[in-house]
Amino acid sequence: MKRYLLIPFLMAAPLMTSAAESDKDRWNLKDLYASQKDWDADEVKLKKQLQEFGGCKGQLGESVARFKTCLDLNADLQKRYARLASYASQMHDEDTGANAGLELSQRADVLGTQLAEATSFVSPEILSLGAPKVSAFLKQDKALAIYRHPLDDILRMKPHTLDTEGENLIANFGLATEAAQSVYSILANADMPWPTVTLSNGETPRLDQSAYTKYRAVANREDRKKVFDAFWGKWKEFERTFGVSFYEQMKRDTAYTKVRKYPDTITRALDANNVPVAVYNTLIEQANANLPTLHRYFKLRAKMLGVQEMRYYDIYPPLVKSNLKYPIDVGTQLTLDSAKPLGAEYVKTMAEGFKNRWMDTYPRPRKRSGAYMNGAAYDVHPFVLMNYNDDYESVSTLAHEWGHAMHSVLANKTQPFVTADYPIFTAEIASTTNEVLLLDHMLKVAKSDDERLLYLGSALENMRGTFFRQAMFADFEREVHARVDRGESLTGESLTKLYGEILKRYHGDAQGVVKIDDLYAVEWAYIPHFYRHFYVFQYATSIAAGSMFADSILKREPGAVERYLNVLKAGGSAYPYELVKSAGVDLATPAPYKAVVARMNSIMDQIEAIQARRK
Repeated sequence: MKRYLLIPFLMAAPLMTSAAESDKDRWNLKDLYASQKDWDADEVKLKKQLQEFGGCKGQLGESVARFKTCLDLNADLQKRYARLASYASQMHDEDTGANAGLELSQRADVLGTQLAEATSFVSPEILSLGAPKVSAFLKQDKALAIYRHPLDDILRMKPHTLDTEGENLIANFGLATEAAQSVYSILANADMPWPTVTLSNGETPRLDQSAYTKYRAVANREDRKKVFDAFWGKWKEFERTFGVSFYEQMKRDTAYTKVRKYPDTITRALDANNVPVAVYNTLIEQANANLPTLHRYFKLRAKMLGVQEMRYYDIYPPLVKSNLKYPIDVGTQLTLDSAKPLGAEYVKTMAEGFKNRWMDTYPRPRKRSGAYMNGAAYDVHPFVLMNYNDDYESVSTLAHEWGHAMHSVLANKTQPFVTADYPIFTAEIASTTNEVLLLDHMLKVAKSDDERLLYLGSALENMRGTFFRQAMFADFEREVHARVDRGESLTGESLTKLYGEILKRYHGDAQGVVKIDDLYAVEWAYIPHFYRHFYVFQYATSIAAGSMFADSILKREPGAVERYLNVLKAGGSAYPYELVKSAGVDLATPAPYKAVVARMNSIMDQIEAIQARRK
């Protein structure tokens, strides 16, 4: 099943529903199921398929015909489950406080566990057949060709796959191993007793996650400090609880690492997609080697904001004040116009999605914060969740998420279901490429230097947040998982200390670049991505790859568009690292990271040139 693809930050969003919201601004879940009754009926079908699939156990090697029948049935029930789970999760995300959506989401989770249990024999049984017999089957029936890569992947994982009894046992534990993430999700999104602050203009916002991302960027510096102190002070109150939750998650990860016979959790996590650990290590090495560029950005930010001593709460206000508004109709048109270098068909399909309610646009009370794309419903279309706020950051996020959506459209159209799903490693390339194309378009249509500064500043902050910030998270993850793998204990307090050390190093605290208050080091507890081990590094690798792809496209290099779109169309039909490398970007080498840093310096050069003209 496809993952839910999240932007690496939570969008700023107003607390109330937009007055302009109507049905056309809500995604149409009836494209998945016309009613709850239809969902229930499909659940029954899935359960029957699971029973039928039980008859395949022990029979995969009986004949090539039986082999194909069972693989086809497995693919169909996986596809059905993806659709069921998509509807359930999206219904829950519409209103995280509604019991109906929560109950349906829980039912989908149970189905997922039953599915994992029912199919747990497949990999061990294919391994018992051995590569020669599997190869013979592929030669006997050409229709099995769609399964070649998935079968090769199973055979590759032989050293880390248990026997049928062992795999079944692991599947049975599925229901009991998601507790830490579930506790985090409910506490952080629904049950947290959010603080209220009084700002200098008399506003008294309740600082939930969405409000925090809005008010941390206000113009008044004292107000920003109040927001930071109140928000992180509340997380600090629950430091012990979040520490227990995250530590339990990491202990679970270590247990799976031992069971799967890997040397450490990072190797196991990356091996799922056959990504070399060298990619991860090179990213962190290059991020640390290029911290002077990040520090240059912070010094430029301090100068533009007019602050003598840069503090952590000075990172989020826009570099340029702007009253420009981008209503959703304007935002969608800008996104379409910026995508024109990718071809008319690409733009046409995206326009159809905007028109036909593939997106839930505006924030509402209890709606899930942030933004994501879910492309799991193979026979339907992708769905995009937004919390659109009529500002330029919302436009940038729109382009980001629709990059994901178009990736799913192209992969689902080109690939059969079994190879359509793609990993995050390539997913974020599609989104970051769209962001680069958007910036290029906005600079071309900008009517003034002030407007250009707005877009350049936004791009600069996005590169900080997507490259350096995610690399910082990856640095922290590598350290804490290594400690748990070694059998060390970690409390909320010790996690805050470790995170604080890394946070201060990246921000140049010792050099006086950005001063970090100790209270703010509890930020690790706020990051939901840590509950998907070794996930965030892919944002940083992707912005590096996406920048290189977009640069070649904008330069109109021969074959650039085709090479890029072929990566998207390939879906999961090849290993992601090799797929990107074959298109000309090797993420195990310093080159892509040096390129993204060079782009960041180029943007700062442009900003400083505009400033120089004004003197």
